[in-house]
Amino acid sequence: MKILFAGCGDIGSRSASRLAADFDCFGLRRNPQSLPDFISPLAGSMSDLDFMVEVLNQGFDILVATLTPDGFTPEAYQRAYVDIAKTLATAMTLATTVPKLVIWVSSTSVYGNCNGGWVNEQSPTKALSFSGKLLLEAEQQIAALSCATVIVRFSGIYGPGRTRMLDQIIAGKGRPAEPQQWSNRIYSEDCAGVLAHLVRAFEAGKVLESLYIATDSTPVTQHDLRIWLAQQLKVQLEDEIVEQKAIRRCSNQRLLDSGYEFLYPSYKEGYKLLITARSM
Repeated sequence: MKILFAGCGDIGSRSASRLAADFDCFGLRRNPQSLPDFISPLAGSMSDLDFMVEVLNQGFDILVATLTPDGFTPEAYQRAYVDIAKTLATAMTLATTVPKLVIWVSSTSVYGNCNGGWVNEQSPTKALSFSGKLLLEAEQQIAALSCATVIVRFSGIYGPGRTRMLDQIIAGKGRPAEPQQWSNRIYSEDCAGVLAHLVRAFEAGKVLESLYIATDSTPVTQHDLRIWLAQQLKVQLEDEIVEQKAIRRCSNQRLLDSGYEFLYPSYKEGYKLLITARSM
């Protein structure tokens, strides 16, 4: 089986590393020279319609899209998600072969502010930010494709190279206990694990849902998370009042029901690993 990791960056490469022993893994990006040896590189842009038709005609069974905008602006998100989703949709109408499955990575930011309430895959989407609105627009394009599709909404990703929270703790930035500001997290290696899990489930003939929330099993308030991290790092915090516009707790029950087992079921396991690596 041939798998195309489109926009193959950190998460795509981590996912491919879990699958390369059993499947032919290809990585599509503008500059694929740095891809590991177990990924066959394809150089090009997903916004190029003619190129994408040529790529699809190579006969990929599964396409996994892990796209990254080049900035946090409406224009960057439009290019990275909405425009590429539209190009992919058009390319699939022109290609002679199309994937059996498209897995499209999105974000829980499409839910907006739920005032601390729980959200799952049935919860209404009320995106407030430009990023959430554009991600949702791209999701709608993907959901309308002629093949099977799965949208995966990741919560806040942390891991190697994604240490913004640790940097803030070291700088002494805390958060007040009230009002509660919830944080939902997933370690980058679990992001890869989720995508590989869905690929293997599909290959095994299992029926997949069209949407999964991918987040660990322990939502935590910003206050409690930062207090715990400060204790591990032995630093003192000073509470800062920062407006958090999207307050929600994300449920991963559907993903757990599919059989996925988290490597890092809570922030404690993941951050302990990062703190240990930081001290070495």
